[in-house]
Amino acid sequence: MARHNRLPVLIALFAALALAACAGVGAGETPAGDEHTGGSAEMAIPDIAPADLAAGEPLHVVATTNIIGDVVANVGGEYIDLTVLIPQGQDPHGYEPVARDLAAVEGADVIFVNGLGLEEALLGTVESAASGPIVPISAGIEPLAFGGSEADHGDGEHAHTLDPHFWLDPNNVIVWANNAADVLSAADPAHADAYRTNADAYIAQLEALDADIRAAVEGIPPANRKLITDHETFGYFADEYGFEQIGTVVPGTSTTAEPSAADLAALVDLIRAEDVPAIFVGTSASGRLHDLSRTVADEVGRDIQILPLYTGSLDAPGTPGDTYLGMMRFNIQQIAAGLAE
Repeated sequence: MARHNRLPVLIALFAALALAACAGVGAGETPAGDEHTGGSAEMAIPDIAPADLAAGEPLHVVATTNIIGDVVANVGGEYIDLTVLIPQGQDPHGYEPVARDLAAVEGADVIFVNGLGLEEALLGTVESAASGPIVPISAGIEPLAFGGSEADHGDGEHAHTLDPHFWLDPNNVIVWANNAADVLSAADPAHADAYRTNADAYIAQLEALDADIRAAVEGIPPANRKLITDHETFGYFADEYGFEQIGTVVPGTSTTAEPSAADLAALVDLIRAEDVPAIFVGTSASGRLHDLSRTVADEVGRDIQILPLYTGSLDAPGTPGDTYLGMMRFNIQQIAAGLAE
């Protein structure tokens, strides 16, 4: 089949995937949005009272995502008992809670969430079960509006107007570390000095990471600093390091959004016009997103790389993405390789 006749195949694939997605939406699902803590309302850290801890008892802490958990673990160290709700490799947008999540939230002294409704299918359970304070770890960061209007970025159930992917700029994670230190110190004043010391040590590593990313970016020709990703994930990274996020396989900041056939055809045209050499797809992206990315790449009509990046989740121990610092170093290596001359 000639490539210029393959667009009907692309459209057929989209239709099949859209039908499958509709079939998977159950009644009674709780939509993400402003009604949740961490929706698009202003993020603020609540008042934190000291936890009622027995002598030698650790502070019981829950983090929704494993990336938040990694940052909190670096700050909390030995003085916290940390539970991470979303397992490695899971998409934080679509992860649905299980019974053990409910038990962990009910017993937590502090619960850290993203702060902009990232954990779409999980937040309702967190809010209904929590007895301790729910802390938006991204408080103090100025959110970015993502490109286009709300109507362009998913249906009403999964639309975001502000980008929740703060962590893809390590300078934002410095804010996370400081917030974690402040909150843990308030909840467990006996170990406040340790939390501050841990946070400062971790922040020094984040600052070194930022410097290494800037050095790697210098090796990418400015004309090549254009990102095509599976969904709109890299806004903070692009804003900080001089990239342009020019297109996505699915619209908006949520992997739950569905592209139209026209969206996919326009993306193919954009890749051809901009001569983009790579599409970057998150390691935690669904098979649906990988299939759509592969179809778009095939339709472009020339060799184009599909390269994995760590976006919404850490990876298994012993892999490059088993920590936040490791995932970001892997990402910049991939981006530099994919966009080199």
